[in-house]
Amino acid sequence: MATKDLTLEEFGSTVAENDTVLVDFWAGWCGPCRQFAPVFEAASEKHDDVVFAKVDTEDQQQLAAMAGITSIPTLMAFRGGVLVFSQAGALPGTALEQLLDQVKGLDVAEVRRLAEEQQRQQDDAEPGQDDAEPGQGEAEPGQDAAEPGQDEAVQSTAAHLDDVNGR
Repeated sequence: MATKDLTLEEFGSTVAENDTVLVDFWAGWCGPCRQFAPVFEAASEKHDDVVFAKVDTEDQQQLAAMAGITSIPTLMAFRGGVLVFSQAGALPGTALEQLLDQVKGLDVAEVRRLAEEQQRQQDDAEPGQDDAEPGQGEAEPGQDAAEPGQDEAVQSTAAHLDDVNGR
């Protein structure tokens, strides 16, 4: 599968609607980005079950800013709508293959559960968000959380981007 160019308008739906998404933030003037491009493209040809997307940080400056991109290339991996990996720097082909194996091996339900737990902890730590007592709103023992829909996955993605970037 060839790589897909992503815009701000497509980013959330692409991440939310696909099981595994790998995003390369790059720019044409960046030497390491140009070196990494054929490695990324070759991996996209080998992994039909993964969406490989590229974001041109010069063309998509607002998206790059929202994602907290301060160095390029930056590679982000999403599993089940949740950011599970973010790192600046070009990877050699073998490291990219190892990363893909690890990301694809993640249990989506567990990733979402951990993301929801982290979000609850973050919400509890932010004073003044609501008048609920600490610990309210948490699932009762043995109660399963509902599978998040697309909106929740997009919100989770945005929250995790903020988390990763210290916002």
